[in-house]
Amino acid sequence: MLSLISEPRARLAYVAAEGELKQPFKDELPTRQAQLSTLQDTEEFDVLVVGGGATGSGCALDAVTRNLKTALVERNDFSSGTSSRSTKLIHGGVRYLQKAIMKLDYEQYMMVKEALHERSNLLDIAPHLSAPLPIMLPVYKWWQLPYYWAGIKMYDLVAGGQCLKSSYVLSKNKALELFPMLKKDKLVGAIVYYDGQHNDARMNLAIALTAARHGAAIANYTEVVHLLKKTDAGTGKEKVCGARCRDVITGNEFDVRAKCVINATGPFTDSLRKMDDGKNTNICQPSAGVHIVIPGYYSPDNMGLLDPATSDGRVIFFLPWEKMTIAGTTDTPTDITAHPIPREEDINFILNEVRNYLSPDVEVRRGDVLAAWSGIRPLVTDPNSKDTQSICRNHIVNVSDSGLVTIAGGKWTTYRSMAEETLDAAVAAHRLGGGPSKTVGLVLEGGQDWSPTLYIRLVQDYGLENEVAQHLAATYGGKAFDVAKMARVTGKRWPIVGNRLVSEFPYIESEVRYAVKEYACTAIDVIARRTRLGFLNVQAADEALPRIVDIMGKMLDWSDKKRTEELEAAKKFLYLEMGYRSRSEQLTGTTEITLDTQEVAKYTNRFHKFDKDSKGFITTVDVQRVLQNISVQIDENALHEILNEVDLNKNGQVELNEFLQLMSAVKKGQVSDSRLAILMKTAEESLDLRGPVTVDRSGGGV
Repeated sequence: MLSLISEPRARLAYVAAEGELKQPFKDELPTRQAQLSTLQDTEEFDVLVVGGGATGSGCALDAVTRNLKTALVERNDFSSGTSSRSTKLIHGGVRYLQKAIMKLDYEQYMMVKEALHERSNLLDIAPHLSAPLPIMLPVYKWWQLPYYWAGIKMYDLVAGGQCLKSSYVLSKNKALELFPMLKKDKLVGAIVYYDGQHNDARMNLAIALTAARHGAAIANYTEVVHLLKKTDAGTGKEKVCGARCRDVITGNEFDVRAKCVINATGPFTDSLRKMDDGKNTNICQPSAGVHIVIPGYYSPDNMGLLDPATSDGRVIFFLPWEKMTIAGTTDTPTDITAHPIPREEDINFILNEVRNYLSPDVEVRRGDVLAAWSGIRPLVTDPNSKDTQSICRNHIVNVSDSGLVTIAGGKWTTYRSMAEETLDAAVAAHRLGGGPSKTVGLVLEGGQDWSPTLYIRLVQDYGLENEVAQHLAATYGGKAFDVAKMARVTGKRWPIVGNRLVSEFPYIESEVRYAVKEYACTAIDVIARRTRLGFLNVQAADEALPRIVDIMGKMLDWSDKKRTEELEAAKKFLYLEMGYRSRSEQLTGTTEITLDTQEVAKYTNRFHKFDKDSKGFITTVDVQRVLQNISVQIDENALHEILNEVDLNKNGQVELNEFLQLMSAVKKGQVSDSRLAILMKTAEESLDLRGPVTVDRSGGGV
């Protein structure tokens, strides 16, 4: 029987001190192989959790801290699905509160109240990965000012003592001072309220690693082949008693037996339910949410923006994150897939909505999209709803006749309370014992020894760059020292240690080595979840891949064939799932060159300054020759990458027509900051002046 959880638990179990709980792996985590051995060798677990997203990892942590013998398996990587593709907000849900008030919906009100409690707890237990973020709601009509103000104040009131900071009203001038790129016309003022923001994939990993430290046997790349069942002696009915699992990496199959199996597979919830009983009907309705990443200059460093009513009624957030800007999300029905791909129409929808709120002085260019991704939300189906926007982001706990416990729906912020509800149901259904939940106030991996000034010690003790030290402290918390210890000497005066993977991001090579300790098995794990490079700039991630594969290959003893496979798989991931394909489509989507006669002549002349032999194409040799004439040196590999961006037919050379297509795309804003375009322009100017030229590495666009 399904039960819709409509209000938070009245009982809250606080952890007085983390030291009261057992931590058998406080110093060193078991290797993945050791975890697999534990899964195979343990006669019977109390709980087997299927799914390594936020909810599944939360269930494992809740179970193991109740002193239940706990296992968790995930068929891909921890947080590889929806949990790493969120808006990065820890929030109660402003728009849900609006619906609750407008429709007198008590269920939605209680959901917001629960989420605000969980928001406060999450900020407390992972201070290194999360922080309050002010979000501005611009107002363009006078009557909206008191209306929005009353709604936001109600949000503060519902939060009560857990209100992060009180909301406030801004005049037009003050709003523009704090958010200078905001559209000025008809702006009346603005309201600022506070929610939390976090690094979602790292938060998910911190939950899973905390469970492992407390003794849970967890394994990524371990899929469930089928559920194990046995006949109950008392009732004669079949009961789920574990799962047949397969190590995706080796193909080895083994049984994991458990008194209780928990289905926490997000969008794939119904797949496991039908594995239990093929007659089960679907309870999840998947919805695709697309986000884009654009350069950091589109938003202030510490101020987000909320568009409460877009052209089609959806809500768009515009937020600073990891020194970039995230814009999204869309909300459209979709098919379930393990590899969702961002659609061009969704990317353009977000860009158009962003244009509505930014000053005309700020040209919002399609080519400024550095990465784009799609996440599938596992929404609980409401039979009375006509679209996914009206579905309540609540959760459902279901115990089947065979004893399979399913947790479906919900949202990131409430993962912990969802896990508590799920384990309460599991304990009751299977008579597991173990006592009440202990996860409120339980500090997550890295949070114990973190402080706002921790990065200073990293700089002083290890000679790391300031930016790198800040990044390590904000990503690993107290574990940042373990990463710093693994960093190699640079051979430079400064920094003393810490070679960057790419020049403009603070990720360093030792993070790849540390990622293997955190159960990273593929290059994708590193660029997508152990670091966030793939989510921030796909071009930079693509450039870092060879070095990442080289480091992992040495640590994991990969053959040359395996290294090639890893490189190709990661490039495919960037191309399809992180939006890299979109860049090529911006150039190849149309053969039309929208340049006037004068512009064609100018760019053709520029091209022929490199194509001295009038071959009709240029290669790295041609570019090197010109650069030598103006006393500029660029690494040959870097030059190859620069030309490869524009080499649409991948024949190792750039034809005149390809170059004109590039310049046409730059003119239309479809491509921005093309390194080849900037290099050839500055080189041409230097040839005329016969002076030195500086070529800066661009961010690139997808």
